[in-house]
Amino acid sequence: MDATALAAAIRDGRTSAAAAMEAALEAARARADLGATVRLEPALGRAGAQARDALPEAARGPLHGVPFLAKDLGSFAAGLCPAAGSPALRRMLPDPTGDTPFFARLHAAGLVTFGITTTPEFGLALTAEPPGGPLARNPFDPALSPGGSSGGAAAAVAAGIVAIAHATDGAGSTRVPAACCGLVGMKPSRGATPMGPGFENHLMGLVGELVLARSVRDVATAFAAVAGAVAGPEGELLARTLPAAPRVRLHVPATTSPANAAALRAAAAALADLGCTVRETDPDDLVALCDRAAAVAHPILAIAAAEGLDALGIAMDDVSPIAAAIARSGRELSAARLFALAREAARIAHGTALLFSDTDVILSPVLADGPPRIGRLDPQAQDAQAHFAAMEAIAPGVSLANVAGVPALALPFGMREDGLPASVQLMGLHGSDRALLALAARLAGAAPPVRYPGPIAGLPA
Repeated sequence: MDATALAAAIRDGRTSAAAAMEAALEAARARADLGATVRLEPALGRAGAQARDALPEAARGPLHGVPFLAKDLGSFAAGLCPAAGSPALRRMLPDPTGDTPFFARLHAAGLVTFGITTTPEFGLALTAEPPGGPLARNPFDPALSPGGSSGGAAAAVAAGIVAIAHATDGAGSTRVPAACCGLVGMKPSRGATPMGPGFENHLMGLVGELVLARSVRDVATAFAAVAGAVAGPEGELLARTLPAAPRVRLHVPATTSPANAAALRAAAAALADLGCTVRETDPDDLVALCDRAAAVAHPILAIAAAEGLDALGIAMDDVSPIAAAIARSGRELSAARLFALAREAARIAHGTALLFSDTDVILSPVLADGPPRIGRLDPQAQDAQAHFAAMEAIAPGVSLANVAGVPALALPFGMREDGLPASVQLMGLHGSDRALLALAARLAGAAPPVRYPGPIAGLPA
């Protein structure tokens, strides 16, 4: 029940790209209460689907004809300009006439983009509640958030509006929504996927782009489609492998709720059954590294907000109070401080690499507990540091993978007693993306199922 299955049904003639697109459009309308999408372009989607149906079999990619939604932040598709959850940007920016390399590669794999998902303003929250709405809601419980900043994408996939959607991760923004909604989401290694030619959402190397989906194989297919050499600072990665019996370190911080700790230990037991060597160690050294990473990531996010608003000439009264406060805090940081942050990031990357001297994979939580409630992060607040502290309380330590540049993957692991999905995270060394996905696929095969709120639109029974 995933994008791969839908693509197979289209190739086999059990349905068509056009029929799948109509089903996705209808599902988006029927589940408008979730606030998953900020913009739909039916004509664009229908034209793309018809073009896929006209392709000869030899030209059909692994995700042939599958409807796809772009995030309102990061790389973009022709005809769909991302506005980063900002009404001011949406009024200002024209739609692009071509795809970025990232989207060109996804489209070559067969995906058909037809809309944009909801994000928080400038991606500055782990919820997705932009000014003027819509508020993205969790399909498992609409009083809860699907996470952020890729929250609309997660809501759309968990609800079955689409089987797969674009996501970006600058400080957990793919993995947190994946954990909130029982999905698979990976932040790739730094430089693994193309973010050029503009690098508007590069954030000093913090960001990785990929997708959210219901299966590991969908994420692996998308990664295979987009990864590879491009011009500039990105290039072919050293493809690290894992040993036949990977050494797994179980990391359970004190902030982890009993329900999430139980899921982690169940996943650890499943990995042991798969032949891994699993050991739980004192979490203090890893927690300290995570705290240092957050202290680097949050100022970089603030500087990025300040630079972006100033470059585009957006006035502070055209953004939410919290975005303005974060931008002000970014302007207050000196060049010397930024230089020091870059050095500290290098030291954190070095320290993270040292963690893997006696470990191949780190198993840890994404969320401290369950998904945050709608309104947990108030856009009317004016304390930037309190805002970042609240984000850290929701998902402690997720910034480490971003600052260190290593791959980290959120994987669903059954259901909690409260009816919400459980999730765990696998993190590996830089360049181990494919090996990490392969291990995740094995673990997923041993995981309890997730009971999604709805089937995937257009997928034949």
